[in-house]
Amino acid sequence: MERARDRAVEQAAERYGSPAPDRDDDRAPGGPPPEPPSGASPAGNPPLGDYEDRAAGWPAGRPAEPWTDLELLVHGVGGTTPEKMLGDPRTVRVSGDDTAAVFRRAEDVEDTGRNEDTGDARAAGPAAGREPRGGPVREAYVWCNLTSGDGSRALWLLLLPFMVVNLAHWMRPAAPDRPRTVRLYGLLVRLTALTLTVLLVAAVCEVALDLVAWQCASAPACVRRHSWLGFLAPAAPGAPAGAGGWWSAPGRRLALAAVLPTALTGLLWYLSHRTWNAYESHRPLSPGADATERDADAGAVERGAGAEADAGSDADARPDPRGSALARPGFWYGRRLVSRLRAAHTAAGLLTVAAAVTIPATRFDRRPGGPAVLDALGWALLAALAAGAVAVVWVVCRRGRSERRLDRRLDRHLVRCLKLGALALLLLALLYTGWSRPGWQSAGRLPGDPAFGVLMLAQGLVVVALAVVARLLYRRRPDPSTGMRGLGGPAVALLACALGGVISGGVAQRVADWLDGTRALLAGPPTLLTWQASVIPPLIVVLLLLAAALAVRTARLARAERARVRQEHPGEPEDPSRTRAIAHARAMATLTDSVPLVVAVLTATTLLLGAVALAGAAATGKTPDGAAHRTPHLVQAVAETSQALGSWLAGVGFVLFVTWGRRAYKDAAARRTIGILWDVGTFWPRAAHPFAPPCYAERAVPDLTWRMVTWTRRTGGRLVLSGHSQGSVLAAAAAWQLPPSVRARVALLTYGSPLGRLYGRWFPAHFGPPALAALHRDICCWRNLYRRTDPIGGPVRVPAGTAPEVDHEPLPDPAAYGRTPDHPLPAPILGHSDYPSDPAFTRERARLLTRLLPGLPAQRPDPARSDSS
Repeated sequence: MERARDRAVEQAAERYGSPAPDRDDDRAPGGPPPEPPSGASPAGNPPLGDYEDRAAGWPAGRPAEPWTDLELLVHGVGGTTPEKMLGDPRTVRVSGDDTAAVFRRAEDVEDTGRNEDTGDARAAGPAAGREPRGGPVREAYVWCNLTSGDGSRALWLLLLPFMVVNLAHWMRPAAPDRPRTVRLYGLLVRLTALTLTVLLVAAVCEVALDLVAWQCASAPACVRRHSWLGFLAPAAPGAPAGAGGWWSAPGRRLALAAVLPTALTGLLWYLSHRTWNAYESHRPLSPGADATERDADAGAVERGAGAEADAGSDADARPDPRGSALARPGFWYGRRLVSRLRAAHTAAGLLTVAAAVTIPATRFDRRPGGPAVLDALGWALLAALAAGAVAVVWVVCRRGRSERRLDRRLDRHLVRCLKLGALALLLLALLYTGWSRPGWQSAGRLPGDPAFGVLMLAQGLVVVALAVVARLLYRRRPDPSTGMRGLGGPAVALLACALGGVISGGVAQRVADWLDGTRALLAGPPTLLTWQASVIPPLIVVLLLLAAALAVRTARLARAERARVRQEHPGEPEDPSRTRAIAHARAMATLTDSVPLVVAVLTATTLLLGAVALAGAAATGKTPDGAAHRTPHLVQAVAETSQALGSWLAGVGFVLFVTWGRRAYKDAAARRTIGILWDVGTFWPRAAHPFAPPCYAERAVPDLTWRMVTWTRRTGGRLVLSGHSQGSVLAAAAAWQLPPSVRARVALLTYGSPLGRLYGRWFPAHFGPPALAALHRDICCWRNLYRRTDPIGGPVRVPAGTAPEVDHEPLPDPAAYGRTPDHPLPAPILGHSDYPSDPAFTRERARLLTRLLPGLPAQRPDPARSDSS
């Protein structure tokens, strides 16, 4: 048996490594493929819910024909073209649309004599009179337009803090036996995300309501500098009553300025709703469900699952027998949760605007001798706003994700009532604030400055609680490979809050400087925002010191690598510059492994400086330079420099942020660069923040799953799912979603893969060693290629006892040290690119196809023996 298997491997390697394949029988070229026995025809068209093995009766020991072998290529970050993926300028789209599609070489489409996606049930085969081509038919799945397609993607830069906090939800440690703690972790992340929405809307309220409508519009000198505010200016001192315009009353100015934050909230709701329909509304395959269960929206099973979810039970809190939640049928379909969170965050934004316009009016009405009716209405409105805030928090805390089934039920009444109720309260608040109040004048800052301090304190407390919960989860199943010992999620959540604070402070500082260049007319933004901007220079100093330390360590590692490079090429003339280049590439590739250190230092510094800013603003009530007025000269100089430089850096950073987005809107190359950021950050579903950029995997994973299932069902052939870089993550996610009979004829080939190096480290609950070991047991065969010069890809490191091994030994890079007959010109250092050019790629693909032979199934490990070992 072993001898026959080895011979089959050699034959497949010869076939797929040569231009013309060797035929193993005496059929004429271009003849039809062998017909399977009765009842097992690959040309059948059973319903999608029926996945029995259609090729179970193929003759034992006979490999499938080349035209029934398929290699499905999935590209990585940054995107590429189908022409480059397939190595042919003539490609044809065989399935999909302008956003994501599957392509083939035009020659392959002509050879097969049909387009499989037209529904033609004839077996695939070469056209008459043509020789079958060497190797499997190749298809390219191009998904780059999901993240860098049109110019509107550039606007997603404004949603960066939301994307970062959404990542924190998926970075929890693996602890399948602690469901209550897992649910608490998800709850705390959702609360952190809610505070970010409130912070963004509050920052826009600070700019529109406080700086523009309250401060600048009431200062004659500021109005003269900005004539477009003239209709808001109050009457000059000594003018007769009613001399000012109708909009000059403070309450009406606030009501008019509230249009801007309200419009922003509506825009966020619209973008979230629109992107859901465009990206995430594609339903994944349900391999274990019959038609009744898939199509019914009601019934006993549906009601029972919905009641369990409404009771606050997150589906991902319970262990999955297949090792990862990515194997669950409903993992890539979170419509119900996103709908609820979208309604809650929209209501939170509207209630924030309502509170910003109501609080100044109620403070004026509470003065001695004020109107009793307005005072009573103000108290009632504040009570209603508080009740609305409680309802929003209840909706956010009530329910997590349902992943064990396709949860298509929507809480329509709750979603509609929550949004409409918040909008009604906002309209009442605008009417109440705009009511005529003789004698009301605006002076100083808008009442409500402490709100930013309370919000920042709440974020800090929630993040600290999240760190405690994450540590408890990590201690249940400690894994040294986990990033930051399980604290990666809280660290990322804190960085999201800091990023939101810096953006808010930068916008407020720049607008204040624009309105009042002399800084003598206006009181300016809240002191806390000034303190937040002032801690930016110390943070940059810490990062520069850390970068210097990493540079020194990388230089030392490069010197050590030079000796290894020379030892790897004995007998060849030494080229010092070549040796340095190879050693430098290897040393630079190791910087990826220093990311946990960078995140830890950045998080600790941010937490410390944030606490100093909050304490300084609360204790002094002054800006940093004002608080240091009576201190030694050195302290005064440091405070003044930090405040001025921080304000400038925050403002310039925001301007560069917007400029980059504007350039990306017009420049496809820049948009593709920004798309790399979204390729990594938007892989995960929107489980914490509904306004985060959309999850492209909720479109890509169903696309890949449907393609593999329909192709194997129609042809009965073998399939190699070939993923590079981020494409390997999509490939693994799609492989988890396949039904068992399809997984039996699908092999996984990954190269330059971050599955173990990045995803296993930062997302241990879903890509940790137990999850990858379970994927290896589920999929028929898997091989992983990597290079030491690759800064992204690396070994998967599936735990021992799950033979055959997944990781190939490191591929040589460059292919040759010096000039050789095979490489007369210097071979380039490829790093993360061009893996298919290595001969090992073709060889390993052929071996994977051979291990998929129907008559020679690969030896699978015993799960019980693997677990016991």
